[in-house]
Amino acid sequence: MPHDNHDTLSTSGHPYRKDDDTALSYWQVMEIAVRELLIEKGHITAVQVHDQINTMDARSPAHGAKVVAHAWCNPEFKLALLADAAQASRDMGFDIGPMHLIAVENTASVHNVVVCTLCSCYPRNLLGLPPDWYKSRAYRSRTVIEPRKVLSEFGVDIAQDVQVRVHDSTADMRYIVLPAQPARTRGLLENELAQWVTRDSMIGVGLPQAPN
Repeated sequence: MPHDNHDTLSTSGHPYRKDDDTALSYWQVMEIAVRELLIEKGHITAVQVHDQINTMDARSPAHGAKVVAHAWCNPEFKLALLADAAQASRDMGFDIGPMHLIAVENTASVHNVVVCTLCSCYPRNLLGLPPDWYKSRAYRSRTVIEPRKVLSEFGVDIAQDVQVRVHDSTADMRYIVLPAQPARTRGLLENELAQWVTRDSMIGVGLPQAPN
């Protein structure tokens, strides 16, 4: 058939490609059924579902970067973040929901790294979707066994006199790393500091970096 030939162009000038649609999984069918039932019963509306999807899609590491930058600038907020990261994030206007969020601080003597050994539990409310490598079996298994080697593969070499602490996220508890503030960023404005905070630095496999 012409549509099976990738060298055949459509009327739009683009090559044809095979349809990669697959049958819905059990959980996808359940989601559709429950969603449509809730809408039919008047508990929610289709507009509310659409708005919530847009809200979730808008989440990105920029949210977490703002939290970190605020902690760098405000000692009182930093203490609040380390005491109750979820509430401190809510106080900044971020929707954390019921998630139990713990902030762990990198210091001169301790480096923290986050993993989820069971699946891919991740503070999506502040960091957006997890990267593919975070969900990989290799990262999930190796990080708890040989964290220094894994970190070195990310380009982060930790001195032997610095303790590496691995934090295992769960469905009920998530972690975010508060990276150490680079000395050369002292005096920068909060919005400028946020540009130094990378997604990887808030997972622990990276360090703050100067913006491009």
